[in-house]
Formats: sequence, structure tokens, C-alpha cells
Amino acid sequence: MKVLLAFAGSRGDAQPGVLLGRELLGRGHDVTVAVSPNLVEFASRHGVPAVSFGRDSDELLRAQRDDQRFRQLNPVQRVRAVLDLQRRGFGESARDLLAVARGHDIVVTGMACEEVAVEVARHHDIPVAAVHFFPIRPNRSVPVVAAGWGHRIPGPLNSLGWRALTAARARALAPEVAALPWATAAAGRVGVPGAQGYTAIQAYDPELFPGLANELRDSPFTGFPVPDATRYPDVEPEPVVFRRTAVIGAVPGASTGHHRNGVAYPAIQACDSELFEWLIAGPAPVYAGFGSMPVADPVAVEAMVREAGRRLGLRVLLVGPMFRGRIGAELAVVDQVDHRAVLPLCAAAVHHGGAGTTAAALRAGVPSVICSVQADQPYWGRQVESLGLGSTAPFAGLTANRLERLLIRATEPDIRLRAAAYGARFRDDGVRRAADVVESLAPDTAARDAAELTAATIGGVR
Repeated sequence: MKVLLAFAGSRGDAQPGVLLGRELLGRGHDVTVAVSPNLVEFASRHGVPAVSFGRDSDELLRAQRDDQRFRQLNPVQRVRAVLDLQRRGFGESARDLLAVARGHDIVVTGMACEEVAVEVARHHDIPVAAVHFFPIRPNRSVPVVAAGWGHRIPGPLNSLGWRALTAARARALAPEVAALPWATAAAGRVGVPGAQGYTAIQAYDPELFPGLANELRDSPFTGFPVPDATRYPDVEPEPVVFRRTAVIGAVPGASTGHHRNGVAYPAIQACDSELFEWLIAGPAPVYAGFGSMPVADPVAVEAMVREAGRRLGLRVLLVGPMFRGRIGAELAVVDQVDHRAVLPLCAAAVHHGGAGTTAAALRAGVPSVICSVQADQPYWGRQVESLGLGSTAPFAGLTANRLERLLIRATEPDIRLRAAAYGARFRDDGVRRAADVVESLAPDTAARDAAELTAATIGGVR
């Protein structure tokens, strides 16, 4: 089976495609992973054949950072900003993917480029599977408004709202689809949920959305596509790369053992030794990192996080290449970390609420403080808070006072216990289950190959 995995967007968007590609390669399939140009090296480094399509995701993130509408309180303006961003490079992405898709048996796509992949698959008359990292199909169970009062919205109104958002996205992209050279009157029909040739894989835990699995019975739920250390230990939520700097200030009580409170953490051996010594030297720190989200004023954000931690007597692990790297007694600042190794050693995780980072915190059994920026992040924040697994607030307007209150709430005993219990039952086989679905959707390639061989033999080629 020849599989094309098209996962545009940031690293967090692309990594599930890389993980799925690795799994399918291991099963003997022919795999090509298409990602944004700036992520080809990342995909290739992890052992999958990779090609580029569309625009550099960093360019799109910069465009988002500079668009003031993303920071407005008016939800209509924010939706328009998101739709405008999605239109950028649509035709370019479609042309690139069209050429790559020739000869493949199925296209698997992420959410960031679903419409592009659907049109390309339709043109080549092959099935397409869209991997959804959050429930966007019309439903009654998930509040359509990511606000504290969203849970009071009646189910039918939620369903109507999700249908309206789906229609708005389709209308916004309709001119781009119509402009494709191969577009016909049938364009877009493959992407309609339930249409022939289209499957929406729900790549998250339905337990987090009570009642949803009963509504989306025609959509397979596979769980979060997280790295499985027993199968692919080299693919991490973040690469194990640390900025090497001198230790600033004394770190009391450092130990060389890989234990805390009598509990062994073998995965932490993957860490830089300097960071490891800091992690085990004192009380569990608060992790703070915002993934690929643009941080306009890193100095101010660092000061805010550090002040909130100081008030609560919590050490802080601040993660991101935009911050000045150093390791001191109460603050460690590094470029990137392995979530799987580091988060279990933390008291809480302050992050942007991307699906991948949210899954990493849930898997680690630590509470989340989700400071959302865009897209599905506010929904993850509200859902985590409503289930008693953390707290949430928009990143825009965040202050040390508010972050302090969020951390107080997230580290209350009931939330810590609930998060730990969820982490204990977290399933990490989401990639394997998604691969099972992809294999079930592919056409009968054996019959096709036999027919081609017969035709070639009759024609005298063999």
C-alpha cells in the first residue's frame, strides 16, 4: 500500500504524521510524508521519506503574530482572522500535493490542510482520511463556545453552531477551491462527513468529551497519537536538545541518582545532566512552555512566570528558544525538552493548550494550566478545566496575579489526584490504532497489482 501523509502546520501538527508514517513503514507499506518546507529535515531525521508542500509554517505563525484580529475580544474578528490565514498558500499547497499524490492508494491528512488534501484525493480518485486532534464535526456534546458559560448551551444549539462554523470555513475556502485548475462542480463533496471515500479519524480520548462517542458512531476513535517509548523511543514531543550554559547560582542537594521520593525515573536519563541535576535537586517545578506560539515579549513573559512561581514557592522550568537560557536555583531556562521524560517530574504544566502538549500533560498525570492563544486551544482549556484536570485563561492579558490564581487552583489536592488517576489509565497506542484504520480504508492493492501484472504480461512486456 502506498500512503501519502499530508500534515501541514507547525511541528505539533506534523509530528502525528511522522509517528503514523513510522508505524506504517514498520508494517511494510510505502510511505511519503508531506510537511511544511521548514519541517522536512525534522521528518527525515526521524526516518520517514519526506517532501515539502505549501508554505513555511514559521511564516504563517509570524503572519498570525502580526494580525491584531487574533488578539481581539470579538469572536467574529478572530474567526475571520483564522479563515484568512487558512487561505494563504492554498493553491500553492494544492499544486505541490497534487504532484506528490500521483500513484498513491490513500491520502491521510491533518486538520491544517484537510480541504487541500480532500481536493487532491478527489482528483486522483483515492480515499482520504482526515486526522482530527479535536472534535470539530457537528455534535451536541462539545460546547461550541469556549467560554466559562459554554456548558450551559443546549445540545441542539451546539450542533447548530458547529454546523455553522463548518459552513463558514467551506464558504471562506470556496474561491480557493474553485480556482484550482482541476476543480469541477463536484469539488468539496468528498470532504462532507459520511461521503464516500472520506473518513474522519478522531485522534483523542473520547473519555474527555462525555457523550461524543455515541454521536460520532461513524468515526473511529483511536486516542492521542503520542510517541510510544517501547516502539519509537527517538521520536519525542520535543527533541532532547538543551542549551549548554554555565550554572548560575548554587543548586543545593543535587543527587546523581535517578530517583525522587523513592520513585525511579529511567526516562530522565535522556536529559542533559545539568538539567537532570536541577530537576531532582528540589521540589517538583512548574513547567512553562508555549510550543510554536509567537511570544511577542519573551522578557515580560519570563518575568511573569517567574514572579508567579516565587509567590507560591515553586521552582520554574521555562522552555522555549525565545527565552535566554540559563540554570539557577529557582529557575531553569532551556530550549526544548522531552515531555515524556520531564513532565512526570513537574508539579503542573503551564502551556498553550495544543493537542500534543495537552496529551503530554495528561499522559504524565500532572495538572495543566492552559493559556490558550488560538484555534482549538481555548476548547482544550475549557474541557480540561471542566473535567477538573487543570485551569485555563487566555494568554492575551495574562498577568502574574492571574497566573498565580490559576496555579493555586491547578495544584489543589483534588485536581492533582484526578490528573494522576487519568495519567495512570492513559492509552499510548493511538498511533497503532490509527494505522489499523488507515489499513482498513485502503483499496485492495493486491487485486490491482495482479491486474496490472496480467496486462503487462499480455502486452509482451514480461
